[in-house]
Amino acid sequence: MIVKPGADPETPSPRAGRAWHAGGVNGPEIHLSLAPKLRFFAVQERRRPWTAVVTDGASTLGHVVESLGVPLTEVGRLVVNGEETAVSHVPSAGETVEVHPVVRPQRVPGAPLRFLLDVHLGTLARRLRLLGVDAAYESEDIGDPELAARSAAQRRVLLSRDRGLLRRRELWAGAYVYSDRPDEQLRDVLGRFTPSLAPWTRCTACNGPLEDADKESVRELLQHGTRRTYEVFARCTVCERVYWRGAHHARLEAIVAGAMSEFGDARAALS
Repeated sequence: MIVKPGADPETPSPRAGRAWHAGGVNGPEIHLSLAPKLRFFAVQERRRPWTAVVTDGASTLGHVVESLGVPLTEVGRLVVNGEETAVSHVPSAGETVEVHPVVRPQRVPGAPLRFLLDVHLGTLARRLRLLGVDAAYESEDIGDPELAARSAAQRRVLLSRDRGLLRRRELWAGAYVYSDRPDEQLRDVLGRFTPSLAPWTRCTACNGPLEDADKESVRELLQHGTRRTYEVFARCTVCERVYWRGAHHARLEAIVAGAMSEFGDARAALS
């Protein structure tokens, strides 16, 4: 709903407050409101309900929003003077713009749902793989240009806490990871994208598919204590890493059980 100046003395006017310049230019002034969920991306002075922004008269609305610090990966509807519009819209003087967050659960059309994680999200990558989610990840920092190019080439949703990376033009699709805690990160991604879950089917080390392996076929890869204690094994079809229910299995089982309890039926519910 567009706030009309003077319509409600308790509601700030979109024309109240100091004007902010997008990119230090002089041109048409618009009046922009970021949804509460998006305001933390902007500097403190721009987190008011309405902010006056001076544009250059040529840049798209998408560019203006990004100039405020908000990655377009986090933006859903853009409403101009009460009408939904595209990021390619070029704002005119006096327009009121509402910027809404993405709607959850978020659909990603155009490719199977797969992820690419930056170097800082290794724990999240391993937990997604534990749940059977296709999650590519490099332990070495390959650089922002290569990450964005790989996202485009492989049609993967890039997950990152780097706002600059998520604003790269070559990016195919992306999402900001809002927490720095792995438990919350996992819930954030599962709740936002509702990927199909198939626990214990992917290698947590390389993302390859797992297959059942009889004990004799992996005997030479096991230490003596493991050969003596365990009977059930799986092996990665890519890196040949061998898995069994070892000392950490209870902790991993708790992660799987929690995810399946909260999100296991989410994809089916959307179908």
